[in-house]
Amino acid sequence: MPAAPPPPRVSEICESAIKPSVQQDWKALGNYGTLGMEIALSVVVGLFGGQWLDKKLHTGGILTWVGFAYGLAAAGRAIYRAVRKSNREAEEAERREREARQKYDDDASNR
Repeated sequence: MPAAPPPPRVSEICESAIKPSVQQDWKALGNYGTLGMEIALSVVVGLFGGQWLDKKLHTGGILTWVGFAYGLAAAGRAIYRAVRKSNREAEEAERREREARQKYDDDASNR
């Protein structure tokens, strides 16, 4: 029977646990950090687009409200997509954690 490999050092375990977490945090910040800008730009572009059309077509402010409403709808859609993406990522992380726990339990029971 071959000799069992030496157990990992504590520093190796800590590095492997921390490194992906930090990278994941920065990635999440990049993904969700732009959400506020997307919301603001959606509303501002809708509002100013509506004002521009009002001036061109002389509609008396109606298109400003329509543009603002479209901007709000676009912002709501951006929030909805971000929430769905966040939920998918959380479910995937939970699945990976469950699989790792199951593997650990299987390894411990085989000893």
